[in-house]
Amino acid sequence: MYIAGVDGGGSKTLVIVADEQGTILGSGRSGCGNHQMIGAAAAVANIRNALMEALVQAGIAEADLDFVQFGLAGADRPIDLEQLSPEIDRQLSLRKWNVVCDTMEGLRIGSPDNVGVVLVCGSNTNAAGRNRQGTVIQVGGFDSLFGDRAGGYYLAAQALGRAVRSWEGREPYSILVERIPQALGFGSFEAMLNQFLDEDRQTAPLELSLIVHEASESGDWLSRELLVEMGRELGLSAATVIRKLGGFKGEVVPIVLTGSILQSGRNSLLLEALSKEVKAENPISTLVIPEMAPVFGAVMLAMDHVDIPVTEQMIRNFERYGGDRK
Repeated sequence: MYIAGVDGGGSKTLVIVADEQGTILGSGRSGCGNHQMIGAAAAVANIRNALMEALVQAGIAEADLDFVQFGLAGADRPIDLEQLSPEIDRQLSLRKWNVVCDTMEGLRIGSPDNVGVVLVCGSNTNAAGRNRQGTVIQVGGFDSLFGDRAGGYYLAAQALGRAVRSWEGREPYSILVERIPQALGFGSFEAMLNQFLDEDRQTAPLELSLIVHEASESGDWLSRELLVEMGRELGLSAATVIRKLGGFKGEVVPIVLTGSILQSGRNSLLLEALSKEVKAENPISTLVIPEMAPVFGAVMLAMDHVDIPVTEQMIRNFERYGGDRK
């Protein structure tokens, strides 16, 4: 029996093909898998490219797959599934498949019983949870225009805007004034700003989020403030999910943290601010940072669909394999 897990995010798509023993047979990687960013046709084309790469490595055909689980950023509402499903059927020939929001694959890798809260903070952000009655709640996930204040793109935009204010003198000096143009290959902040204005740039480069983390480690006041603010926002999202799911009274609630900013960044200031907000809602909640990439959540959800028990040996194997954390 062969299954595949697909993790489609804002910056990349990852695919793992495995058998019923949890042996990883092949992997694939391609571009953006979020249809809200590039459209359903382009997103599914990227997904198809990653899946085909994984199948070639595995030495099997599309028709050999017994089940494919898609965990896709942007698959938030029924209208998203209405856009994605026909495109998946048009571009792929799969026997059985299912689509969930990428939050659910994150919850699966961090909570053995698939109950608790999950926060995604990679290129973008989302929050969701599931209680023991099977009720699923999502909070956010629709970009800053609709209230989100976390994620790599948001952090990059905040860093650029606040650095402009610092350079101009509207805020105290921050080393981001030096670090940002250096990282982007400009000789000065003014030269960078003028080019961005000439190009009518509407978004900040995503790599600025990494610069903020590095500057925070150097003690930069602004970078530290931005990370604390984002931690607080993530904590508020998790607390809201807990409240909407009934509070989990008397339960130790796992708050599963996924995405590159949380799984790889692990900034202590951000995590402390996040934890403070969550514990105000549920004092016995606990933060869980999984050691495996979210794509393995899609693999395990696929196994759940075809009644393959996920063993401790499989989990250790997935953790050893590593993989991208978005």
